[in-house]
This record gives sequence, C-alpha cells and structure tokens, in this order.
Amino acid sequence: MEFLSICRQDMLDRGIAQFDFVYVIGDAYTDHPSFGHAIISRVLESKGYSVGIISQPDWKDPQSIAIYGAPRLAFLVTGGNMDSMVNHYSVTKHRRKADAFTPGGVMGKRPDYATIVYCNLIRRSFRSIPILIGGIEASLRRLAHYDYWSNSLKRSILLDSQADLLMYGMGEKSVVEIAEALNAGMNVRDITYVDGTVFRAKELDDSLPTIILPGYDEMKADKRKYAESFRLQYGNCDPFTAKRLAEPYERIFVVQNPPQKPLTQAEMDEVYALPYCRTYHPSYEKLGGVRAIEEVRFSLVSNRGCFGACSFCALTFHQGRIVQTRSHESILAEAAKMVRDPDFKGYIHDVGGPTANFRQAACQKQLTMGACGNRQCLFPTPCKNLTIDHSDYLALLRKLRAIPGVKKVFIRSGIRFDYLMADKDESFFRELVRYHISGQLKVAPEHVSDKVLLYMGKPKNAVYNRFVQRYRELNESCGKKQFLVPYLMSSHPGSTMKEAVELAEYIRDMGYNPEQVQDFYPTPSTLSTVMYYTGLDPRTMQKVYVPTDPHEKSMQRALIQYRNPENYFLVREALTKAHREDLIGNSPKCLIRPYPPRKTRRPRGADAKK
Repeated sequence: MEFLSICRQDMLDRGIAQFDFVYVIGDAYTDHPSFGHAIISRVLESKGYSVGIISQPDWKDPQSIAIYGAPRLAFLVTGGNMDSMVNHYSVTKHRRKADAFTPGGVMGKRPDYATIVYCNLIRRSFRSIPILIGGIEASLRRLAHYDYWSNSLKRSILLDSQADLLMYGMGEKSVVEIAEALNAGMNVRDITYVDGTVFRAKELDDSLPTIILPGYDEMKADKRKYAESFRLQYGNCDPFTAKRLAEPYERIFVVQNPPQKPLTQAEMDEVYALPYCRTYHPSYEKLGGVRAIEEVRFSLVSNRGCFGACSFCALTFHQGRIVQTRSHESILAEAAKMVRDPDFKGYIHDVGGPTANFRQAACQKQLTMGACGNRQCLFPTPCKNLTIDHSDYLALLRKLRAIPGVKKVFIRSGIRFDYLMADKDESFFRELVRYHISGQLKVAPEHVSDKVLLYMGKPKNAVYNRFVQRYRELNESCGKKQFLVPYLMSSHPGSTMKEAVELAEYIRDMGYNPEQVQDFYPTPSTLSTVMYYTGLDPRTMQKVYVPTDPHEKSMQRALIQYRNPENYFLVREALTKAHREDLIGNSPKCLIRPYPPRKTRRPRGADAKK
C-alpha cells in the first residue's frame, strides 16, 4: 500500500503524465476510511482512474492548485471533514485555537468558506476544466441556506463556487457515474441525470416530476418562505420516494436530483476493503502529525445513516435515514489488520457510526420503499413497525472480543438509549455494561423539558430516567461503578429561561456536575437551524421561542454549570429573570447562595438590562 501523490515530484516518480482527477482538499491528506477524501480517491483509483492530491493549498497563490497542471477529466474539491466555518469558529463566533485536521494542529491553513475559495482559485487558472464539489460543506449548503456566521441567507454553494456539479451525501456511486460519463467524452453540462447531484439549468425538464421551491429572492424577503422550502427539502431526502427539487434564481434554476440509493452490504464492504494506508501522510510527521487520526485509527465503522432524526443533526440531510451496514467478515478483517499494527495496544476504541446500536434498517419497508415521509421511526414514540433488535450487533461485538490480541472493545459512538430501552431482550444492555464501557458511558438526553425535547426530536425525559435507573441496576449486578456522562444542550429553540432553570434543577437533583455543555450551534441544513433563523418550526409552521441574544444564551449555559463560581452572577441574573429567587439561598434545594463566593468577580454588564 502506498499513499497517493501529494506533489509534482510524486507524479513524476510514478511516471504519470496527467492525472485523471486532481483532488483539492481542506484537510491534511489522511488515507483512512473515516476521511471522505480518502474514500472518494480510493474508490476512483479502484475503477482505474488516477488521482493527485493537493492538500490545503495556499488560497492566495493560484500556482498552489496548478502543481500538476490540468487534470484530464476534472478537479474535485472538498472543504474537509467538517464545514470550514464550524472548524474555524466556536458557537460564540470566537476563532478556535487549533485545527485537528491540520498537521501540528495549526489554525489558519484553510480559508473560511473553503470550498468556494478553492473553486474560485481554480477558475482563475483553469476556466474550462470541470469542477466537482462534495463533502459535508457542499452537501449541507447545496441549496439556499441560513449561514450563522454572516447571519444571512446564502445562495446555493454551487453558484458561489462556480462549480459545475455538486455531489451531496455519501458520494461513492455519484462520483464513479460522473467519472464514467466524463471519460466517455460527455460534456459536464449534460450530466444532469446522476442521483445525489445538484446542477444548474436555464430551463426545467418537464418530463420529470419536479417540485419547484420558493425562489431565493422570495426567501430572503420572507423567512416563512424559507421554512416552507426547507420542509419540502426535508421531505425529499429519501432515495426511493424523493422528487427533483428546483430552486429558482434570477435567470436560472439550481436543480437537486433525488439522493443516491443506499449502498448494499457488499458495496459497503468493498469500499472499506480498499487499500488505505490508515494514517496521515508521512510528510506530516515532522510537523507534529494530524490529531484527528487519534480517535479513529483503532476504531471500526459499522454503519452509516441514522433513523434517529434529531432536529439539530444534519445526518438526515446528509447520510439519510436508511441505515447501511458492513458485514461481520468485513469488520473482522479490518480488526485483524489493527491487531498487526505495532502501535495497537489491544484496545478497539469504537465500533459504531452515527448511532452505534443501529445495525439494520428501521423496518423492512425502508429497503425497497424508503423511509416514511409522514412520521419518524423513534419520535415521539417508537413506530409499531420498528425492528428493535440488538442481536446482530451483539454477535459482532462477541466476535471482536474473541480476536487474539484484543483486550477490550469499547463503544464510544452515540448509543440511542430510547431504542435500547425498547428492546425486550436485555442481552446487549447487560454486555454493554459488563464489557464495552471505559469507566463512563456518554449519552445524549440533551434536555429534560419535554417541551424542548419535542422541538429537538428527542424522546420524553421519562424514557431517559428509566434508562438511568436500569443502567445503575445493571452496574450494581455486575459489581461495577461506571458513570453516565450526559450531553446537555443549552439555548435550543423552544428553551426559555423557565426550561433552562428546569434543566438546572434536574442536574442538582441527579448530582451531576457537567463538564461539557453544548450551546446550540446553528449549522447549515438542520431543522433546528431553520427554527433559529425563522422563529418557526418547519414541521408545523407554528411559532417557536428562540433564544438568540448572546447574553441570554450565556445565562442559559451558566445555569447548567451553576456550581462553577465564575458563573455566579450570570446564574443569579437568570434566576431573577425567571422569577425563581427561591433558588437563591442556603437550603439544599437552592442553586446558589445569597452572596457570591470569595474572589468571584462580577462580570462587566452582569444584571444589566439587555
């Protein structure tokens, strides 16, 4: 196994006169199947196409993307494994200090809105070469979208990038179909039929069923129109039932084809059996390596897709609701390779995916007819047709534990606890507690207010409480003292100060002291982000309260960590605003004392009217 070319000298050493594709990526080149650019480049290579990598080019220098000259077929462009703006900025819009996808963690090696910047750089030097964009940034910005960092509704990234085609979702099938068309001499403007792609058109094809969305100018003028548009988009994420979508602009349409069909298990096995080097390019070693590899190097991807459909998650829009899985044989073969790695210490860090304990489609209907458009599989309660079965996942874990050289197999991907509690067979739950937790299990109840949970698309808090109780009982039965680490979210749409205080009281009663709190982050193309921008729940078109003021968001966050002395004044202000002064005092039920802790400084602006 060898890495793909990353410089012109590599190209010359391999005797390649011209690459079929030149792949411009916003991350360091890491040849591991947890990185989208690795999968796409290896899939193309397996079909006989040559690919040259340009990693993190200098976007101020046109020569940085011209090191190989013009590719024979097209440029491929991705902003990276994360949206470049999420990569660069925290929810408070402060610049992050490190980039895990860059050698040495150095920040600033990619531009803001990286996909757009890279494509415009290419267009300056290569006006007629096709440009194909993909990855999470392109996928979630494929149609008009709210951009939190500029606080504006932006056009489809296809237009601002000047690319010819956009591949959304998991693009293995799309990119091969496009490559074959280009290789056959087809003009990129005529490649309008590939599922999982978005293209420009001056006129619409009347022979195909197409939903015309509200126009971009119309949505900019009326936020309700954007909410209506997103509801239509969200209802057309299923590869079996989706129709074409057309978004009008001044002189053209941006047209989205239906999603690609899910990979079969054999196809998914084939993708993960490709000859990945499974680490970052050795040239990065002297720069400090690439930290993003650490968590995934000894982890195993078991599935993709998620029928959980949380409102704040973009997975429905990106990977879809139909769960696809690898075979046991495929996963065990990859695990065997890990064991032979000299750096492997006997611990498989994770076996999972978006949701670890989903190992089959939600129901048999999904495999041929798609996911239901009028209801969710788990929300607000599990569908009567939902297949609830952990036996296949449990069998896989047992096989992995039995591999010589494997000491422990941990599960660190998210566990969907409501799905777990719906299973009448506790075998998996028992073995999860006994064998697969490294001292603490991370779960995501997100909130305790049923009102907020409704907007989040999460189960009622009573379900989580039953899970907590059973988790404790199972730990006691096997003589373990393992903890639960709940992920909690502040300032989600629907959360007033009343609900934020309710969450703080729950934390008090459960004895939690949360170290990690996520303030709601409005990332592109989620239901929750549309709520944040429009003040409407696109599922019902009803108004929803949205905490957008930075000071209010700070108070809601501080309530979750009310024990932190630095949060004293924010918590006191929040309790006063919520008319919950009964929680300020010396009784055990109070959140804070009447007077601040010693050496606690009053933050500027505390208690001031905003």
